[in-house]
Amino acid sequence: MTQQPPAPTPVPSSLVERKRLLVRQRIVEAADELFSARGFGDVSVTDIAARADVGRSTFFRYFGDKTEVVFAKEQAMLDAIAEAEGDRTAGAARTAAEAVAQLRPLVIDLCDRAAGDQEAFERHYELLEQHLELRARDALKTQQIAGRLGDVLRSRGTEETLAVFAAQIALACYQSARQRASTAGSLTRAAEDAFQEALGLGRG
Repeated sequence: MTQQPPAPTPVPSSLVERKRLLVRQRIVEAADELFSARGFGDVSVTDIAARADVGRSTFFRYFGDKTEVVFAKEQAMLDAIAEAEGDRTAGAARTAAEAVAQLRPLVIDLCDRAAGDQEAFERHYELLEQHLELRARDALKTQQIAGRLGDVLRSRGTEETLAVFAAQIALACYQSARQRASTAGSLTRAAEDAFQEALGLGRG
């Protein structure tokens, strides 16, 4: 009886995930380098794939177009907020202040993530300033952040209108921090200040 060859050892999912993340990061870094050197308009998907040493088909497994690569970090932020939906230890917020306070650590974490690489942070916002279509996509992404923040509150039992209101206040704190921060390093502090001011409204 012919002996069957042993089945191939499955690759651990953690290893597959690490490889996937490394390829994705390589694409992001390649795009960042090219956008900085040539400008957004003069870089194609083919250029990015070649710099990252991947095929075009591989590129499209990770990103729909080159614009999505610009907002790769924002997508990671959205994913991080989505993970918070499973944490219901805080319970339902009963007031606007409680709801905003629950969202505060999530937004502060977003700021930490955004400002983790100061040079990349500054290049990102320079790119937005240069291209109207990227600013439009940025506006859409920020509203998606508000939607996800509202989802976190709703998952904890917070009433719908209160969740929407608090998510927009939290988003305003994030956006004001982006406007106020003179450097990537001051973004988180600016967000903390914005939340303190927002939560202090009506107390004086």
